[in-house]
This record gives sequence, structure tokens and C-alpha cells, in this order.
Amino acid sequence: MKTSVVLFLLITFVTLNLKSQEEYMDQSVQDSLRKFENKKFHSALTINPLNYPVGQKPKNVILFIGDGMGTTQVMAAHTANKGELNTTNFPYTGFSLTQSADNYITDSAAGGTALACGKRTDNGIIGEDTQGNALKSVVHLSENKGLSTGVISTSAVTHATPASFVAHVSSRKKYEDIASDFTETDLEVIIGGGLHHFTKREDKQNLLEKFSKNGYTVAYTLEEVQRANVKKLIALLDTIHLPRAEARQDMLPKSVERALKILSKNDKGFFLMTEGSQIDWGGHANNTGYIISETLDMDKAVGEALAFAMRDQNTLIIITADHETGGMALMEGDFSKGKVEAAYTRDDHTGVAVPVFAYGPGAELFTGVYPNTAIFEKIVFLLNLKK
Repeated sequence: MKTSVVLFLLITFVTLNLKSQEEYMDQSVQDSLRKFENKKFHSALTINPLNYPVGQKPKNVILFIGDGMGTTQVMAAHTANKGELNTTNFPYTGFSLTQSADNYITDSAAGGTALACGKRTDNGIIGEDTQGNALKSVVHLSENKGLSTGVISTSAVTHATPASFVAHVSSRKKYEDIASDFTETDLEVIIGGGLHHFTKREDKQNLLEKFSKNGYTVAYTLEEVQRANVKKLIALLDTIHLPRAEARQDMLPKSVERALKILSKNDKGFFLMTEGSQIDWGGHANNTGYIISETLDMDKAVGEALAFAMRDQNTLIIITADHETGGMALMEGDFSKGKVEAAYTRDDHTGVAVPVFAYGPGAELFTGVYPNTAIFEKIVFLLNLKK
């Protein structure tokens, strides 16, 4: 009897500890938690028939991370958008295995670090290995080669996924330390939330003053982002996290469009990471409408990147996820009505493989099934980065 009680308490502690690492917005929402019927949708681009020679390498890489986006989330958005998605038009597909170093179910910190740095680490750790050694991310390696770099997120830029490309901290909750690490990079574009982690700090510093001294234009609104024809931009659009897609006014696609105009000025090339953060939060809430609207929002941003890549013909786009959230299953759907009905197995992450979609030079390398760390390795190879 005592053994059973101890085991129950241990399991409960581990479960609560894993969930506590995932700090996402309060999901007190009024829309349907299970059913969704789309009232408007965007058209997917028709991908040009250009066949890139096998072995060709890109000058630029754009990596999209749909946080919590498994194959079911993609299919739900595909159905709700009446059979049209930019994402599902990509010609090369694969699967990424998401396990962390210490858990079959990864959190976003370990999942982001694997994608950003090519090493599996323990849940909760950002940009470090299991021994606490700092890891160089694809952003750091790209900067070392002289490429331009950018990070965009619909959460705080200090949240786990974007932080994994920039910071080195033992806990994802060290938001102010993560913000400080942003000042140590040479990112040309930083767009997302998290203003208070840079300005309302325990050490009383205003980190934005450092950015201004280093030649950055500082923006606080989407309108300022769209007007920013600059060399370096940091845009912190909310105190912590941004609102849901319906209230963001196409923040993500418009930010991607502006980022590409800034980054493409570098003849050497660029690396851009863009996160659709709140797909994950919809999964935690088991909220079908939330998941779909956030996935469609990221797909519009994918459309902006795809239009650029088709013009440029020297840009690789990769779309993947750090993990799946919710154990989402589709129970009913109707393409003609954009109608989806879903069920969920849990309100946390799962261990299923997540999809990878690729378009452009080098896209053929992303087929098959491989660990999440391989995405980093493939990008490093394609951009000829030195580790």
C-alpha cells in the first residue's frame, strides 16, 4: 500500500513538473473546444514546376517551427481551409523524432535546442548540453560566416523555442537572462513579444538602450515594423506574449515579409527562424478552433516565404515542429464546409513523430525519418557552416 502511494506521488510530481515548464497563456476562451467551421480562408500559392538539381545548395534558409504541430494539426487546418494549404503543397516531406535526452516526451526547450543546436538535452534546458556546456546554434554559426540572421515568434522572443536559437541557460524560466543573451548576438531581425524581459528587469537595466547603441531600430507596433526599411530591427510588440491570431492582424506574415526584405540585402545569404508559437497553446487547451486558426496563420506566413523563394530561386524553406501537443485526432470533417471535429488524448505534449516539409535547393535531404537533431545537421551542411 505504501509503495503504491509513493509511486502515485512520484508520477504526479513528474507530470506536474513537466507541465510547469510549459508556461503558456490562460486559455479561458469562448469558442468551441471540439468543433470548428471556417468562415473565411486564404488561397495557397501554386508552387512553380522548377526542379532544383539534386545536390544544389541554397544561399538562404527559412525554418518554420509550428510549436505543437503534428500531422493531425496540419490536416485539421488543411480541411478547415477547404483543401488548400501552402504547407501541404511542399514537394518533399519527412518525419522528425522528437524525444529529449531525459524524456520520451520533450518540452519546447529541449525540442528547440535539438533543432537549433543539433544536440539533445534535458527538458527545461536552453542552448546547453546535459552537462551545462554552451552549444552554438545555427544562428551563431551563420553569424560567424557573415550571414544575416533573424528570429520571429508569436510568443515572447524569450520563450523556449526562439530562445533556443540565441541563449544558453539552465532553465527556460530565466527570461531576463535569455533577454541578456540576445544582446550578445548580431541578429538583424528580432520580432515578437517579451518587452518587459528587456525593460522591466530586476537589474533595472533597459536592454533596448544597448540595441539602439548597436544600430538597431526599435519598434513597438506592427505598423512600425511594416515601415522599417532598416539594416537592423528589434520589434517587441507586447509586454509578454502576443494575443491570438484573430487579434494580431496578420502580424506573422507581415513580419516575415519585412524580415525577408531586410535579410536579403546581404549578398552572402541569411538564416531566418519563424515560430508559430500558439498552435501549442491551442493543443494544451484541447481547443480545435485555436489550433486551426494558429496553424492557418503560420501557413499565411509560409506563403510569404514561398513567394520570396520562388522569385529568388536560391532559398530553402523547411517547416517542422518541436513536438505534438494534445494527442489530437480527427473524428469528422468536411472539405466543402471547412468543418473539423476533433478529440484529444491529453492536454500536454506527446511523443509522436512530427512532419517535415521542404521546398527549394537541398529539399531532397529532408525526406525519410530521422532524429530532430538531423535538421540542424542538414542546415549546417547546406549552408557550409563551420561548427
